[in-house]
Amino acid sequence: MYRVAASLLLLMTVTISNSCDAQRARRTGSADRKTLRVDGRDRGYVVRVPPAVTRAQARVPLVIVLHGGGGNAINAESMTGFTAKANAENFIVVYPDGSGRRRGALLTWNAGHCCGYAMEKKADDVAFIRALIDTLVARYPIDPKRVFVTGMSNGAMMTHRIGIELSDRVAAIAPVVGALFGDEPRPRTPVSALIINGLVDESVPYGGGAPGGRFSESWDGTPTQPAVEQGKFWAAADGCATTVPNVDRGRYLVVPYRCPAPFAVESYTIKDGAHAWPGGKKGSRMGAAPSTAINATDVIWTFFALHPKR
Repeated sequence: MYRVAASLLLLMTVTISNSCDAQRARRTGSADRKTLRVDGRDRGYVVRVPPAVTRAQARVPLVIVLHGGGGNAINAESMTGFTAKANAENFIVVYPDGSGRRRGALLTWNAGHCCGYAMEKKADDVAFIRALIDTLVARYPIDPKRVFVTGMSNGAMMTHRIGIELSDRVAAIAPVVGALFGDEPRPRTPVSALIINGLVDESVPYGGGAPGGRFSESWDGTPTQPAVEQGKFWAAADGCATTVPNVDRGRYLVVPYRCPAPFAVESYTIKDGAHAWPGGKKGSRMGAAPSTAINATDVIWTFFALHPKR
């Protein structure tokens, strides 16, 4: 049995109290919190629809944002700032909740080898996200060719899994401070990918291996691969050249893989980046301070907007 509660408090940048969640939900509009019955469970999510979307004639993109382990939908919204971006750029954004022993607290995603409760209970999070996409496409004016997924930490690991297992539904992914484990299958169809990692991340080490602190207690013991392997994985899956030099842009490095059109794979290394959402907010008092080298939300949306499903 994994000591989930203890490890998650150190592992994640995203633990907040139930009372704070309730206050934030009231401020941001509780009417946008919904549930979906999947695999015998009620799964929660928060959806934000910009006012202009209800008047729009054309269908709009959907961005799915997956919180880090120990977090929840409202925490992911606050940390990333994706709702403000959605309002400015006119797309729908949804923040799903993972699962946990207590509703709304210490939630995780089953990314295979991580993390915590969702991994232990073998939660079918792929089925949840597929059902969520189907539900939202049916309910809102969403373009099925512009469905995108991003997430942080455990949510980034889940983002990889969604990109692989739902490659028929997802156009592009953007995992932030996540990792692969080396035994992932190739996706059936290409998916564009933008990967962001921090060079000084102590929770999901940039060089791979065992996670820092007690983070490892919420895993099954399988070490992570070095961060660079994420770009190589998606480059190989998309038919791109897998050997590409870094482009040094001062505070960060970029690897722009050479891919056949219309696909793209880019990997960012934030030189002063720790286990946090660059350009965003801290997930908790104990969480690492986000780097200001880039605004991850802006970079991710620009990438998504350029890479619909073809």
